Amino acid sequence: MATCGSQLVRGFVPFYLGVHPQYHLRSKTASATATATSAKPKRGSRPMRIQSAFDMLSDSSASMKQWDGSEEAQFVDWFRQAWPYIKGHRGSTFVLVISAEIMDTPHLDPILQDISLLHGLGIKFVIVPGTWVQIDNILHQKGTQGKYVGPYRITDKDSLEAAKVAAGSVRLTIEAKLSPGPPMLNLRRHGDNSRWHDLGVAVASGNFLAAKRRGVVEGVDFGATGLVKKINVESIRERLDRDCIVVVSNLGYSSSGEILNCNTYEVATATALALQAEKLICIIDGEICDENNHQIRFMTLQDADMLIRKRAGQSPTAATYVNKRSYSARFQNGVGFDNGNGLWTGGEQGFAIGGEERQSRLNGYFSELTAAAFVCQGGVQRVQLIDGRRGGALLLELFTRDGVGTMVASDMYEGTRTATEGDIAGIKLLLKPLEDSGALVRRTDEELVDSIGNYVVVERDGSLIACAALFPFIADKCAEVAAFAVSPECRGNGQGDKLLDFVEKKAASLGLERLFLLTTRALDWFERRGFSECSIESLPEQKRKRINRSRGSKCYMKMLLPDRGGITVNGRSFDNSSL
Repeated sequence: MATCGSQLVRGFVPFYLGVHPQYHLRSKTASATATATSAKPKRGSRPMRIQSAFDMLSDSSASMKQWDGSEEAQFVDWFRQAWPYIKGHRGSTFVLVISAEIMDTPHLDPILQDISLLHGLGIKFVIVPGTWVQIDNILHQKGTQGKYVGPYRITDKDSLEAAKVAAGSVRLTIEAKLSPGPPMLNLRRHGDNSRWHDLGVAVASGNFLAAKRRGVVEGVDFGATGLVKKINVESIRERLDRDCIVVVSNLGYSSSGEILNCNTYEVATATALALQAEKLICIIDGEICDENNHQIRFMTLQDADMLIRKRAGQSPTAATYVNKRSYSARFQNGVGFDNGNGLWTGGEQGFAIGGEERQSRLNGYFSELTAAAFVCQGGVQRVQLIDGRRGGALLLELFTRDGVGTMVASDMYEGTRTATEGDIAGIKLLLKPLEDSGALVRRTDEELVDSIGNYVVVERDGSLIACAALFPFIADKCAEVAAFAVSPECRGNGQGDKLLDFVEKKAASLGLERLFLLTTRALDWFERRGFSECSIESLPEQKRKRINRSRGSKCYMKMLLPDRGGITVNGRSFDNSSL
């Protein structure tokens, strides 16, 4: 379903752009043209080419008659599942890094097509393209090599000229790739409308980046290498509000009018923090994997921080991160650097990655993971690292529950952990008001002690603010959700949704297929979150025997999506031994 989803949405978007009343006419044409993409095969399987829905709609030799009932049902079902994501992302600002390794590959075209598509769905994009590969290639053609100290390039005269050429070439490439519009053939059946002729994307670039020389550090003169000093937030937002995709170059301008070559990731982190973007997305040319070469799908900020600290002795990037964690990661935009402007109140300003460690990939993509943790420390809630070689990866990451990349989140499961006996008093305080009102079954101290390993709690500032229990029935591939409670002062801000999401992922990681619960008061809340009323007879026999039917509880059930990456919280991965 996920693979087909990336293809189906491409076919839908021209129709959406043409009929949506909030879609504004633009001065340039956009690229919503979709190509057939290759689904990423499972390990050991052969890649399979699948024709996209948009190709099917656009190809004159194909017609909707080719869609049998199951395909039509899949099309409809996918859009219904994607709607919460479409609605949720609309109006959000995403800063997106396209790594230099991706820029000169065939993967760039479909990535930009999907950016154009997502822009049409209402997402505001600021693109920060990488250029180090292009700069080094230009230098190599001139018979010289790029020089690095740590993550920073030494930008001599030749390197600066190469950087200007590379930045200009990359910008023009992005503008060119975003210019073709979608085919018009199959839109005609919906009527002749002037909107069909102007579905484009305007791309804006400019002097959005103020920088200062890095100068001489430990005896090394970095030449025209710059540090980010200020992001012109007002100018960027003005262009975003005018429905443009903004491209921010890694070339900054000093107060004396010099051109300075800045680190791409330093520019991206500063831009994301200054704009207070909802996401920083990094399109890279590989996956974030653990020591067993399994992809890491999700990490809390706390877990990422712990991992980076463990690797500080092996990775210079990790060592730099640990050193800089003693500072605040706020970006005080518009203040002089010596007075705290930039990412640090003292010392170096941003968090750059590059140089030998990144180019050699001695530590895989650990540098990018470290940069993600750094940005989360600064206030960007979500950083997603996506393998740009995978067709439709950006769509799959944003419009499916588990995505296909690696997410580092600063707040998603903050303070969430498995309960211990020391939490029983706090759990009783959470449950008591609901038990007194009859909304929950009263539990004895002995019952809580015996089942404490099944409870999940959320702790904030030393106090429990939410709890839930998960009782698995492994043979029946299902689990019961019980004792679900959120402290009254914490209700209404999404804490219950975060806790339920955590419980669902935990159940899915155990290989379970369904969740069920019994409730007398919270019917509407659980219905809004995908639960449907079911018969008590559909529950496991072991559970049916213990139900107090005199309470008249309603039974609700929800089908779970299969877990593909598991979850890790406080350094702990959930598996079948977790409960």
